[in-house]
Amino acid sequence: MKSRLENIFILLNEPSYPENIGASARVVKNMGLGGLIVVKPRDCDLTKVLRMATHNAEDVVTHMEVHEDLREALMPFQHVVGTTARRGSRRTEIKTPRELGAVLTAFSRENRVVIMFGGEACGLTNEDLRYCDTLVTIPTSDFTSLNLAQAVMVVAYEVFTASVEIPRSFVPRLASRHELEGMYDHLRETLARINFINPENPDYWLVNVRRFFSRIGLRSRDVKIIRGICRQMDWYCKQVEGSGCPSCKTPARTSKV
Repeated sequence: MKSRLENIFILLNEPSYPENIGASARVVKNMGLGGLIVVKPRDCDLTKVLRMATHNAEDVVTHMEVHEDLREALMPFQHVVGTTARRGSRRTEIKTPRELGAVLTAFSRENRVVIMFGGEACGLTNEDLRYCDTLVTIPTSDFTSLNLAQAVMVVAYEVFTASVEIPRSFVPRLASRHELEGMYDHLRETLARINFINPENPDYWLVNVRRFFSRIGLRSRDVKIIRGICRQMDWYCKQVEGSGCPSCKTPARTSKV
């Protein structure tokens, strides 16, 4: 079974230069990917974009999506990849572009995938990377900084190359980012309510929960089960709070997840 490169998209988050947008559109066309998404571009001069894209990739620019909110742009996708040059002990496993290519050939058969690149100055922030199921970094020597369009080309090339020889593995259709973010919002409220995570900084404590579910790969029915559990916990908390029992209202010790 072949991979579906048309299910793999490139997303540029807050790019500064229209030339990099145009060059990335050309890469999308070269490698047969699904399309280009741009979030909060600082300069999206279409004349400059089209000049770099050339007439061959004009259709990619024509159908390019432009968003003002990153979370909104990610909603249709089942798997989100983030590119980063920074490593940290709290981050998920970081793959090379070649390793990523092998993974995405399987995911793309039944799922829409987006590969996210940060702006030229700072790349993706820690907040941006929380949305990601997989992280990828391009190995370099002492100097890690790459031009944005060059980075897009390196990753897209490895994805395309991996699609030529398909590993015999199956990945089911996963929950969309819209479903997952709704679930994470629900989990954040419920776990903070029962003091399982610190209510003063819930997103920080939720990072490991996100990492855990990303490793599993949740399907739509799994999300519904988890949200059903949250609803039952919410219902029980309301019953306890309405019982007037002082001992039931004593906050539990916050768990450090």
